Amino acid sequence: MEQRISLHDKHFVPCIGRELIAEKVAAVGAEISADYAGRRPLLLAVLNGSFIFAADLFRHLAIEAEIAFVKLSSYSGTASTGKVNIESVIDPLWLGRDIIIVEDIIDTGRTLAAFVPELQKVNPASIKIASFLVKPDAQQFGIAAHYTAFHINNLFVVGYGLDYDGLGRNLPDLWVVE
Repeated sequence: MEQRISLHDKHFVPCIGRELIAEKVAAVGAEISADYAGRRPLLLAVLNGSFIFAADLFRHLAIEAEIAFVKLSSYSGTASTGKVNIESVIDPLWLGRDIIIVEDIIDTGRTLAAFVPELQKVNPASIKIASFLVKPDAQQFGIAAHYTAFHINNLFVVGYGLDYDGLGRNLPDLWVVE
């Protein structure tokens, strides 16, 4: 892994390598597979950030499962806007399903605090959350992930689906702002 990269006006240094990421995602997939044995959950991936994690996680499931996508946003640059935009329609076909929301990162919890009540309107059988990253020190809304690959400090990171104003999502490793 390179020792430093630049995206826009910021510099980033290595945080978590792709090998450890792969191990942790496989472990989360195994845990979900055990918990949902004999059931067919719907993974609901939050775009744009979770698409890489969701794809890798989905391939690690040893159970029947389906995947769908929802577009939510609350960030601009390196900070939350304070508003959550639900840009996708909640599908009535999700009625009565076991749903696992797949997130790239939970920091304040604002996005999921706004989205989960909307999702509950289709009366799912259950709602759980799988997040690639969780920032416990940033929590403001009491949203907890049931499945987590990594807990990290309250720092700005890019890579493995996470971006800085559109750049860095394609990086296979996780990088932290310098």
